[in-house]
Amino acid sequence: MKLSIIIPAYNEAHTIKHTVAAIAKSANELSEPYELIVVSDGSTDDTAKLARSLHNPKVHVLEYEKNHGKGYALKYGVSYSHGELVTFMDAGGDFDPKHLDLYIKLAELMDADIVIGSKRHPMSQVNYPLHRRAMSWVYHWLVRIMFHLKIHDTQTGFKLFRRAVLVKTLPKLVVKKYAFDLELLVAANRLGFTKITEAPVKMDFNWHKTSLGPRAITKMLIDTLAIFYRTYILRYYDR
Repeated sequence: MKLSIIIPAYNEAHTIKHTVAAIAKSANELSEPYELIVVSDGSTDDTAKLARSLHNPKVHVLEYEKNHGKGYALKYGVSYSHGELVTFMDAGGDFDPKHLDLYIKLAELMDADIVIGSKRHPMSQVNYPLHRRAMSWVYHWLVRIMFHLKIHDTQTGFKLFRRAVLVKTLPKLVVKKYAFDLELLVAANRLGFTKITEAPVKMDFNWHKTSLGPRAITKMLIDTLAIFYRTYILRYYDR
């Protein structure tokens, strides 16, 4: 069963080489064949160049000129992938890729459609700044109230999907940036992919990341309200 690992990256020159090398090292220890696809989402630095400098035949680097957002980059990467299982991982190096094996085993053992990393899993080890914890907690409860998803963390950038989920779900998605993860999970749930398993993560926060400013937070909340409108008023994802 081939595994595709998709890494969306925007101006991650300071981390991309180390992140890709670490993920490839963990993937090499799996029994499954794999491909690793880095999508440089309109980066203006050397993200793509540094990823290619690893000269790993299993690492494929895609790039385009304009920055569209994480969601667009993930959809773009999936369109070039071939795996029956598809993993999304952030480029910042926050997450320990050694959990890849666990996620694959959980998908098989639980017959899960989706395995999502959760910072709130009791076995997770998380080094995360207090203000981000607070923002995450507030957003989590907002999502629980609005969408009734039995998920404790929609936004963690480490998820595994069966390909069939993405084939049916991705064409329906509208959000391209921060609320993409939420829309993906909501749409999957509405389309009948309800077997979702939460898994632990080991997360060491990347302090080089740009913090979410008021504009980004506002846009995320607007996108979240739009997802609610499409879900319950338009019934858009049920079609």
